[in-house]
Amino acid sequence: MNLPADAATALQIFQDASGWEQRARLLMQWGERLPPLGETEKCDANLVSGCESQVWLVGQLQDGHWQFSAASDARLIRGLVALLLARVNGLTAAELQQVDLPGWFSELGLSRQLSPSRSNGLNAVLQRMHQLAQ
Repeated sequence: MNLPADAATALQIFQDASGWEQRARLLMQWGERLPPLGETEKCDANLVSGCESQVWLVGQLQDGHWQFSAASDARLIRGLVALLLARVNGLTAAELQQVDLPGWFSELGLSRQLSPSRSNGLNAVLQRMHQLAQ
């Protein structure tokens, strides 16, 4: 499957990182780049259940391709969600079903960051994307 441009960029940057601390810094920087959601979008209807931290997700279909926006109250989660969005934005609903979440974070060298609860939370975000895309 072809990677969206943002995902290819992320992959290059994270694979070039020299070690864990640099990746952790990059993760925070990616989180800071997330465009803020409006206060009206930070509502219960957009809150992803299954996350320990609060994560809001909104999706929009544009010409058959999905564009997601998200926000989180936790910096680390914001970074992980930003990298997930880089991986999925611009995909069709069918391509979205094919995304391998653990594989993606493994390629980025971030598997260590995915504690079971974070992994479950990100899976919940991806499941919510699948629901929106149906």
